[in-house]
Amino acid sequence: MSSKRLSAVRGMNDLLPGEAPLWEWFEARVADWLRSYGYQQIRTPIVEYTELFVKGIGEVTDIVEKEMYSFEDRLNGENLTLRPEFTAGVVRAAIEHNLTYDAPRRVWSMGPVFRHERPQRGRYRQFHQVNVEAIGFAGPDIDAELIVMLARLWQILQLPKVRLEINCLGQASERAAHRADLIAYFERHEAVLDADAKRRLHSNPLRILDTKNPALADIVDGAPRISAYLGEASHAHFDGLQQLLTAAGIEFRVNPRLVRGLDYYNLTVFEWITDALGSQGTICGGGRYDPLIERMGGKPTPGIGFGMGIERVIELLKEGGQVELAPVATPTSFTRVVPRAPMHSWSQSGCEMQAWTWCCMRVRPA
Repeated sequence: MSSKRLSAVRGMNDLLPGEAPLWEWFEARVADWLRSYGYQQIRTPIVEYTELFVKGIGEVTDIVEKEMYSFEDRLNGENLTLRPEFTAGVVRAAIEHNLTYDAPRRVWSMGPVFRHERPQRGRYRQFHQVNVEAIGFAGPDIDAELIVMLARLWQILQLPKVRLEINCLGQASERAAHRADLIAYFERHEAVLDADAKRRLHSNPLRILDTKNPALADIVDGAPRISAYLGEASHAHFDGLQQLLTAAGIEFRVNPRLVRGLDYYNLTVFEWITDALGSQGTICGGGRYDPLIERMGGKPTPGIGFGMGIERVIELLKEGGQVELAPVATPTSFTRVVPRAPMHSWSQSGCEMQAWTWCCMRVRPA
């Protein structure tokens, strides 16, 4: 009886030898680009305590409610989760190891993340991100730095046209006033809201603004805008960012409906978007998370970061056809290393040690 042939988990893809050179090319250029701006690599575990993401990302976000791969450790009953994003783990590491005790930190990571979504082009259950964090920096200058860095990367990669959208979410008190008015507004239109919008109405109404349902476009367009609730300091921060981007020659559009999907954002949020990938057009997004470190048990510390979807950027590189990779040579021979008999042996402190010589045999494949 033949056994069932096994295959990869749906939405978790193999990277085959024919595809790997483009990924290697991309990863090498990203690492060089980040080092040139003074960013240092940090590596955090793929598995963290579930509580970390619930506290960091927000209990009523789509990621925590529906998309996390969580499980109970059978050895000790601990609740663990495969990381659905990088920022919470990097912030946890910064607090645990007191990384900002003497100076702010610029750090980056690269690797797999996991979300239980419906697989489609550009959206997978295991996917890969470049993650960049600048922890301990206040003011709009660092916001502009990250955005200008990304504009430079798109030039290095020769990506097809991508565009930048930005918004300001203000501070907690400003968002609270906006949230109350959003709830009141959407309650008046509750009869036409879809199931997702009704579910979010009282728990996370800001996410209704990010709906992909075209039937709600007019309702969303008439909703109160966060810009009307911003105080003087928030306006000054956002105005400063726009001035810096304009001075750097970076084109952008202010999108008052841009909110991002995580609870930890405040002030600046941004996305780089392409029309070449259909509905999965956001290739990079991020923003400020000044309250997050204190919320997770650290001292009040400002921060900002972004995540870049590697699969989506790779798709754009393929679409653009700008990358020319040197062909990989097929070896006509290989070296096999085999041991010979020991030349001598000696004893010291009761430990037998042997020195071996090695001979190399050149072998041609059959």
